[in-house]
Amino acid sequence: MEKTKHLFPAVLLAIYLVEMLVLAINPYNRALWWAENLPVMIPVALLVLTYKSYRFSNFSYFLMAFFLMFHTVGGHFSFSRVPFDFFNDLLAKLNMDFLFPNGRNNFDRVGHYLVGVFAYPIAELALAKRWVANRWVAVVLGIFAIGFWGALYEVIEMIFAVNAGSTNGTDFLGAQGDIWDAQKDMALDILGALTVSVLFLLRPSARGR
Repeated sequence: MEKTKHLFPAVLLAIYLVEMLVLAINPYNRALWWAENLPVMIPVALLVLTYKSYRFSNFSYFLMAFFLMFHTVGGHFSFSRVPFDFFNDLLAKLNMDFLFPNGRNNFDRVGHYLVGVFAYPIAELALAKRWVANRWVAVVLGIFAIGFWGALYEVIEMIFAVNAGSTNGTDFLGAQGDIWDAQKDMALDILGALTVSVLFLLRPSARGR
């Protein structure tokens, strides 16, 4: 039983590492690959290093792994060049042009929505460590944490884009001509956080072991 308890996160980690190594081969732009993947490698390393002191629920690991693997694909192709036509067409049918404009590669927008999944493990950790009094406060903390990180990342992204030059900077920024790209990205970060927060509140056990 003890061995199987650790199997699920170990399998997810192995899949992520294989994917990262495969997609590290001949990426669209090596400098861009590092810029996109370093922010992903850091939380993965932290999760591994802190595993013995705190183990998240399997559902939290699944959510985090799903985002990390999705983001790694973007790092290989660059987010605006990922083959995403099927999903772009599907998003166009939802008539959500404000967030997912027709004729735009919306892979990066979906990625920002998925950033919000980290609100779930943040709320889970805060509740488990008794940093907050109840689930509702934990959920609010998770949403605010994602909102803060989303805004900070947009600032970091802009600084990198300005200093990286026209091609690398434009590819990393991924605005695709939308002057409100940063604001829409932040809105999707928070929307994703709100979505998983509902799941957090609905689960019989917040830890969900």
